[in-house]
Amino acid sequence: MRYVEIRRHTDNDGDRLSVDGRAAAEEIGRTGLHAPYDMFVSTGAARANEMVEILRAAAGQVDVPVHTVTSLRSAVEDRWREASKATGGGDLEAMRTVDPNLVEQETAVLSAALRAVVDQLPDGGRALVIGHSPTNEAAVLGLTGALVQPLGKGEGVLIAEDGGTYAVQPLP
Repeated sequence: MRYVEIRRHTDNDGDRLSVDGRAAAEEIGRTGLHAPYDMFVSTGAARANEMVEILRAAAGQVDVPVHTVTSLRSAVEDRWREASKATGGGDLEAMRTVDPNLVEQETAVLSAALRAVVDQLPDGGRALVIGHSPTNEAAVLGLTGALVQPLGKGEGVLIAEDGGTYAVQPLP
């Protein structure tokens, strides 16, 4: 089996974590990690990079490199924002009614990027991925077939892969 914890970054001010966001990331580092990790992954956004560095240090694994996977970050963020605004939130099912092509196309791209992360893990390996919402949820949907509720800041899910079969559950 291989495992991926995928989390949304904590509170931000622009593309940086806010003071509260840094404090929340530090709290996750104290209480919410499932180390050790074989891989740390960021989308490359500054707020995701900051959070992954906080969590990597909290896990005591600063020697494990951070992989930047920009394909886990949407190239059409404005379309996501428009769909979210039109539906009053980040629910993928609602967004499908507003922009079905966006959800379908992005789910395929984002899940392929997430699958590539899983494929790099050794048997029994674990990765920690820091990304964004609703793109995290779209990646999970495409990879597992499971529709997860919009992730709040700092929240995440655990994906377990066993022989090419994927299951998702909330992080404890």
